[in-house]
Amino acid sequence: MIGRLAFGLFASLFLAATAPAQERELVFAITEGVTYQATPKDIRDKFTPLADVLSKATGRHVRMIVVPSYDELRAGLSKQEYDLAFVHPAHVAMAEVKADRYKALAWTSGFTEYTVSLMMDSKQSLKTLDDLKGRTIVTPDPDSITAMMVRAMFRAEKLASTTGKDVTPDATRVITTRYQDAVPFYIENGFAEVGATAANSVVKAWTDKGGKILTKSRPVPIKQVIVATRVPAETQTRLRQALFGLKDSKPGRDALETLGYKGFVPPSPDVEVATIAWLGL
Repeated sequence: MIGRLAFGLFASLFLAATAPAQERELVFAITEGVTYQATPKDIRDKFTPLADVLSKATGRHVRMIVVPSYDELRAGLSKQEYDLAFVHPAHVAMAEVKADRYKALAWTSGFTEYTVSLMMDSKQSLKTLDDLKGRTIVTPDPDSITAMMVRAMFRAEKLASTTGKDVTPDATRVITTRYQDAVPFYIENGFAEVGATAANSVVKAWTDKGGKILTKSRPVPIKQVIVATRVPAETQTRLRQALFGLKDSKPGRDALETLGYKGFVPPSPDVEVATIAWLGL
């Protein structure tokens, strides 16, 4: 009798220890972008209340992992190491959707129509993208969604570009800087005729002091919550309901206040397909 009890206890402990990680916890990766200045601690503190809400909704511990590097995020997503992820750069999230490793769970309200503005000095007489031939444009980090959208704009207009030092009459030279708020410096100091940014605060500051906008890109949804296709459908449903219902409870409202977002909305499959095509994913 004692032997059978001991064996049963051992078996239970063994099964608990060897059960798939996804049965014990949900791994939540968070990538907030490379062109804004925020520390991993800032990001973790910002998302902790949301993780608590998702944990309660699913009955499973939610373990957050802040992943600042896009390449590190891509590597983890390619192996489905994360059960769900909050991904700022749309091109990283949508590439996983296209690969059918993840699917869109929710989009962040207020960030479904993210546009790039091409800023220029008030003295510039440029009228269209075609006028950028032979000139220089500065964008944030080349792997940012802003830079991706600029390249998509160029493809749509069949505008050639180069990252080399020499600017040919038929090509636009593209130079890059790390952060969105550094872009105006390059225009003001003559390093580029045009600067690309998707930060509303940067655009407002630029136009408030008399700067002009050459053109804007088509809108793209960013800040997406994606979920691994291997996650059980019931868990996906609970996560989705929790995200959409944040405004309906005090913990949810507190989480939104800490996040600084208005809420989450259902993704649009049609917009998703069109965006994947436009970005060339």
